[in-house]
Amino acid sequence: MTAPPDLKYTPTHEWVRVESDGTLTAGITDFAQDQLGDIVYVELPKVGSRYPEGDPCGVIESVKAVSDLYMPVAGVITAVNEALGQAPERVNADAYGAWMFKLKPDDSSGAGKLMDAAAYDRHAHTA
Repeated sequence: MTAPPDLKYTPTHEWVRVESDGTLTAGITDFAQDQLGDIVYVELPKVGSRYPEGDPCGVIESVKAVSDLYMPVAGVITAVNEALGQAPERVNADAYGAWMFKLKPDDSSGAGKLMDAAAYDRHAHTA
């Protein structure tokens, strides 16, 4: 699957959607969920927590591995997808629909530093 062109991407395989109010919605890419295999558990960050860009903010466990979830830009967590606690396999079914958390970035231009879909596709296929 190619990366949707309306999203931004991190080198650590998170996707980010810039919302109309300036907040960001984030999850893991289809490439990441495919590499992990069947996801069995997701530990999401706590609402109200502040993280620097690139810091681990959660954990994703699959039948193959345990992987950190990284903060795409510095900011404060404003919401988490509670449904993933009961049904983490939703990420495998639709990685771009199963968002993990929302955040208010410290810098409104932070998402502009992330990769576009074409750059991410090149990155993912050389990883």
